Amino acid sequence: MAYDSFNKLTSRAVPLPIENVDTDQIIPARFLKATERVGFGDNLFRDWRYHPDNTPKADFVLNDPTYSGSILVGGKNFGSGSSREHAAWAIYDYGFRCVVSSFFADIFRGNCLNIGVLPVQVSAGFLEKIFAAIFADPHTELEINLPAQTITLLATGEQESFDINSYKKENMLNGFDDIDYLINIKSNIQEFAKTLPL
Repeated sequence: MAYDSFNKLTSRAVPLPIENVDTDQIIPARFLKATERVGFGDNLFRDWRYHPDNTPKADFVLNDPTYSGSILVGGKNFGSGSSREHAAWAIYDYGFRCVVSSFFADIFRGNCLNIGVLPVQVSAGFLEKIFAAIFADPHTELEINLPAQTITLLATGEQESFDINSYKKENMLNGFDDIDYLINIKSNIQEFAKTLPL
């Protein structure tokens, strides 16, 4: 499998209530030299996380032990800017399996789905409820149910549905990237090929 399969995730969440987070903020361009998907998590939000002397900035949420979990909750328009897939790699490598926002840049959304990070788009109102719940109690948990396509704020039971392309959903459930998908249906492709004229 290209990545761990995704079915249902129950986790605390890390709040990042900043709008228009672009891919250069997620992973600065100077860290794009590697071609494998490993090690990028160390530089996730690098310029927000660290001072120029590489000491952590205590007021940035990833450096605050109050918050933890495998769900990142971001502000509106998350993942805008350049199309670098390394931004999704950095989020996955850091340990996040889901990003929640009220709007995602299309290319960033696609890059996430290709590597096993589930982008869950919710209404602006529900996003505000999630942020309020996390700030009131950092132990607040969210449940992301991919088969049902729902996100639930477990403390209150409030729930919303989210959209996902059916092909990408099936791949996420199986932990497939596009190549894995083709390998999985190899026999079907071979059988179809036999029906074609020579």
